[in-house]
Parts: sequence; structure tokens; C-alpha cells
Amino acid sequence: MAKKKPAQGKIKAASRNVVKLVTRKPAPKVKAKAQAKPKTNGNLPKPSSKPFGKDGKALDGVRILDFTHVQSGPTCTQLLAWMGADVIKVERPGVGDITRGQLRDVPNADSLYFTMLNHNKRSITLDSKSKQGMKVLERLVKSCDALVENFAPGALDRMGLTWERIHALNPRMVVASVKGFGPGPYEDCKVYENVAQCAGGSASTTGHHEGPPLVTGAQIGDSGTGLHLALGIVCALFQRNRTGRGQKVLTAMQDGVLNLCRVKLRDQQRLAHGPLTEYSQHGRSVAFGDAVPRAGNDSGGGQPGWILKCKGWEADPDAYIYFITQAPAWENICDLISKPEWKTDPDYAKPPARLPKLKAIFETIEEWTMTKTKFEVMALCNPLDIPVGPILSMKELAHEPSLRETGTVVEVDHPTRGKYLSVGNPIKLSDSITEVERSPLLGEHTDEILSKVLKFTPAEIAEIKASGATGETVKPKMAAE
Repeated sequence: MAKKKPAQGKIKAASRNVVKLVTRKPAPKVKAKAQAKPKTNGNLPKPSSKPFGKDGKALDGVRILDFTHVQSGPTCTQLLAWMGADVIKVERPGVGDITRGQLRDVPNADSLYFTMLNHNKRSITLDSKSKQGMKVLERLVKSCDALVENFAPGALDRMGLTWERIHALNPRMVVASVKGFGPGPYEDCKVYENVAQCAGGSASTTGHHEGPPLVTGAQIGDSGTGLHLALGIVCALFQRNRTGRGQKVLTAMQDGVLNLCRVKLRDQQRLAHGPLTEYSQHGRSVAFGDAVPRAGNDSGGGQPGWILKCKGWEADPDAYIYFITQAPAWENICDLISKPEWKTDPDYAKPPARLPKLKAIFETIEEWTMTKTKFEVMALCNPLDIPVGPILSMKELAHEPSLRETGTVVEVDHPTRGKYLSVGNPIKLSDSITEVERSPLLGEHTDEILSKVLKFTPAEIAEIKASGATGETVKPKMAAE
């Protein structure tokens, strides 16, 4: 059944993807004996005759049973919902996802923490401990394609929904989980964002060499793992088309963070063969230990780069720019900062000669950047292929017109809190246009799911509700302008 589209709070995100048609020269003719029979997928339909973006969404027809809460799981299921999946979020009656009330900025309204992680979903309230509640849950399992959860280890089993039970009800079900750690000594440990960053190698390699480990403001533990899980679910659903059966999908937060820190694991192996010459501590003659050190603002790609002050830095904490002294752009850099002699000076002309002098080089470049705003530096460097990046504040990102035009930042209307900004779908598909719909109120779609999705009769619904299995639901009412 097609997902019901709420009339309120819908924003259509534009897509600027361009599909290029590449023509190739015809392959030379070969004899029939030597030509292998091409492998084809006979199940593929004929190309649609409808215009791009007008023939549904990528995951139309997929239904997700969403047992997630807080951030890692909801990030995953929201991405699937943006791609067109019908995501049914199961919440406890009267309580719901704990983030509905966390960091609340508008009284008696769902917090931004919740609303920005639960777009395009439907909410049903259900007490899984009750007989009627389990009856509903089992029918949900039978009618969904994937179950997604990020409970503490063992919680799903304690609910009575073991892997064996789920697959007895629905052999095609994909069961996807976020956990803190994979199998091993820590698999039963509870993990949150910063714990994952520490256990996955991010914190030990973040910060300045002489300072303590630092966590990053990017939610690479929670949201990063949710993104990994979404890919795993889509792959499992794709494989199911061939095998006819579901499977378990596990993404551990430690694994996800380590995947995002792979360049540091690269450097750990390089360290066994000598110092990491692109790290600024090498230029300061600071000895390396036996583990990858914190590298401050050094570039992780091997190209020396630092964050430099720009005009106005005294009053603006974000008046900085990241400047990379990439070797192919070195002569342009020298001309730009009025140091043409460095182009031929043997102490500066080649990258190996520059490595011990990076501090002095960047101080000289900074003398130039401090005379320009970060945007002026960009305007001068980009035509010369000098890699630079402004330090953009959240305020600047929120008001950047291009991000609004592409749907990366969207404005959504909500019944109780009014309009708010949110991050839109970061993945742009040219034939699957994302519509960002507001997050559901607690239990808002309970009646709709019981009747239209699960096909309970009016008498059965009355019995379920009379048992208290669904609790009280909230009906939408638009906030006053």
C-alpha cells in the first residue's frame, strides 16, 4: 500500500545531478566462436518512459519496522525514509523516543534532537510487553521488509523477538542492528557517541601533539554508523532479490569510526618504516612514538595544510581558512604571497626541502591571509588551483543560499513547534527526488497503521486499544503563526 503523505510540512529538495551520456567507439567485430555470451539480468524492466524524477522513489514499496531511538538508528531509518521507504517507528505509549524531550527549546513540543532525525516516518505507540501489543508486533514483522534496532545488547531477544522467532514469522525479513562493539571482549558494553570516537581511534589522533585527545563535533560514531547501516540494509534487500531470504546486518560503532579513520591506520603502518614527514612535528624535530600521534590541523592526505587567520580574526572566531601547500600549486602560491624567489630557492623549491620549514612557511602565508577575508582568499586562490577552504560557522551554513537550493538545508513546518531548519538528504539521485516531511507526533499514525497497513478489523482494533497496548495518541494541530 502506498504511504500516506501528510499535508503539512513537506519540502521538495531540488537536485542538480547531471547524467552524462558517454559514447564509445564500437568494439571490433570478433568471430562468434570467440565471443562469450553476455550475462544479462532478465528481471530488469524496460527503461521507464516517464521523465526523470517522476517515476517514484528509489525505495518505494519497501517497508521498515523501526525500533530505533536517539541518533544512530534514527539516522539510518531517516535516510531510508528519504529514499522512499515506508518507515513505521514503534514507540512506547506516553513516552516515545527519549529524544522527544531532550534538549527541548520549545515548551511542550518535540525537540529539534528528535524532529531532525525522524523525518518522513510514521509513528505507532505500542506496549510490547502486553499480549495485544505483541500480537500487533508480530503482524508488523510479517508485513515489513527490514527491522532496524539499536537497543542495548540482548534487548530484542528479551522482547521475544529473537532471530529465530522473526524468521519463523517472516523468512524474508532483514534484521539490522547498531551495536557499540562487534563480537569480542566488549560486545556487551553500552556505547554512546564519544565512547565510539574514543574506541574507534578518532580521539587518539585528534588534537594537538602536546595536548590531550579530543573528540570531534561531527557525529561520526552515531550518525556515521547509521549511514553505514543503511548501506548494509540496502545491500541485504538487493541480495534478497536473488536468494529470497533475509539476513542479519550488524554495524558496530567502533567499526564505523575506524572505517572513517582509515588514513590513521595507514599511517600506523607507515610509522614502522620511519617518521611521518608530512606531520608538522617532524619539521619541529619532535620524535615520534610507536603510535600515530595527534596531528593538529595537518592534512591527512599527505599534503601539508594548516588553518590560518584571516582578516577580522580578532573578533570573529571563525575568520580562518584551511590552506594547503600542494606541490603543483607551489609556484602560484609563491607569486600570490609575493615570494617569487621561493620558486627557485633550493631550500623551498621542492616538497622535501620545505617539510622542515612548514612552520615558517605557513606563518609567511598567514601574514598574507590576515589582509583578506576568508572569502577573498578563496576568490583569489581558486582560479590558481590552490586548495583552500573557509571555516564556515553553523550560522553561515544555515543561511547559505546554495545549500537551500539543493535541499541540503531545508525549512520544515511542524504542528507544535512551528518552522525549523533541518539537514536534508545528503545523497542526491536524479531519478528519485527527495521530499522532506516533518517528523511524526507520538503515536500519530497508530490508527492508520492498525487499519490500513495491518488490516485489523474495527473490532480487533477496539480490543487492542481497550487493552491499553497503544496508549493515548497525539493528533496533529498546526502551531499558531
